[in-house]
Amino acid sequence: MEFTVWGIITAIVVGLIVGALGRLVVPGKQNMPIWLHMLIGIGAALLGTVLARAIGIATETSGVDWGELLVQVVLAAIAVALVAGVGGRRRVTR
Repeated sequence: MEFTVWGIITAIVVGLIVGALGRLVVPGKQNMPIWLHMLIGIGAALLGTVLARAIGIATETSGVDWGELLVQVVLAAIAVALVAGVGGRRRVTR
């Protein structure tokens, strides 16, 4: 299993976009900075690249690999939603 340059670049771009959008969509004050949401999005999108290659969805095409991109977006969105949901619920009461 080998990474392509475009697979890594799309994972970074997808992670940044999904992380930022996830931060903006969740209402209320957030306990985590936006860069952390973006970092989690990048990590999940990179994991999506690995997963797509492992199960054979990702193919070597001359254009956009839509299957790999879909896996990246879905995993990044799930990860950011989970982190935003868990981080948003934690409150310190005094």
